[in-house]
Amino acid sequence: QVQLVESGGGLVQAGGSLRLSCVASGRSFSNYAWGWFRQAPDKEREFVAARMWYSGYTYSDSVKGRFTISRDNAKNTVYLQMNSLKTEDTAVYYCAADHSTATMKSGNPEYWGQGTQVTVSS
Repeated sequence: QVQLVESGGGLVQAGGSLRLSCVASGRSFSNYAWGWFRQAPDKEREFVAARMWYSGYTYSDSVKGRFTISRDNAKNTVYLQMNSLKTEDTAVYYCAADHSTATMKSGNPEYWGQGTQVTVSS
């Protein structure tokens, strides 16, 4: 059974940093695209970042320059380093995986984690 488990969320002051981790089990994701999404209260889930299996990456405009996605294929793990956090970054963050980058960016990846809460206070 495939599972994605996020960790690293929490409460941080604006301007601070957090690093989220997502560990996958049940299969190898070395040739999959990894992604991060987030959902704030009363808002739709939105794409944050994706890291393709060939080392390409893409970010939403709202986090570009502040967030960095990375992956460790040997550990079946993806990370999201979040710097210069803003109150508007407050959301539940979800990691995801799909064999297709296009499907990932469309918001419908095959595998999802359960989410981790990130709260940024002013």
